[in-house]
Amino acid sequence: MRFFRVLLTAAFVLVAAMDGVAQAPAAMSQLEIAVACAPPPTFDLPAGELLRIIGTQDTVPRSEYGTGDLLVVSGGTAAGVQLGQQFYVRRANRFGLDSATQRRGSKTGGWIRIVAVNDTTAIASFEHICNNVGQGDFLEPFVAPVVPPGADRDEAPGAPDFMSMGQIVAGNENRSEMGVGDFALIDRGSEQGLAPGARLAVYRDIGAAGMPLSSLGEAIVISTSAKMSLLRITRARDAVHNGDFVAPRK
Repeated sequence: MRFFRVLLTAAFVLVAAMDGVAQAPAAMSQLEIAVACAPPPTFDLPAGELLRIIGTQDTVPRSEYGTGDLLVVSGGTAAGVQLGQQFYVRRANRFGLDSATQRRGSKTGGWIRIVAVNDTTAIASFEHICNNVGQGDFLEPFVAPVVPPGADRDEAPGAPDFMSMGQIVAGNENRSEMGVGDFALIDRGSEQGLAPGARLAVYRDIGAAGMPLSSLGEAIVISTSAKMSLLRITRARDAVHNGDFVAPRK
């Protein structure tokens, strides 16, 4: 353990020596930060051996971490981790127990920067905290979000295409209710022709016989995967729920 601490101390000295060499990223807007904190547009989790948070440099063992904590990462240079590298910290959404556990994608706890590294271990500091971050959370490379133009505006160009409807399947942090400015996942992605910037009308089936779908609001596609998309709700006259319908505007 003493040898390990000596290695980390040496690594911190290296960080200090390199201070000012790395270029700081441009400041993110509040909307870009909100998008970065939103869930990735998929229910799939990354495969293979993942880098994980295994603890924090503190005098008291804890399982949840926050502002000011230095996080210990489960891999170092041998795993390709580099000084200054940034990662998202994410946690799988799990429901049920043991073999019955269901997984529905992940939620974003924040993103971190590597400030010290040796062959087998790295130390990271928080760049931004979105949600709970704890022991066992996994890392994915940080990519600054690209927000489509007009994502902060409520627009409804074109007529809704009711032949290409999808449904809302989850809100941010896997919530079942959302409002204006919130994010939601839908069961349509690039394979169904959606792309960032696409506008969608939001509808609800009120379940009454013979009644048409009820107009509920508007949304814009922020990002897509093959089969899912992340939306930002730009208008809503009631809470948007899982199961509500979306129709792309053409």
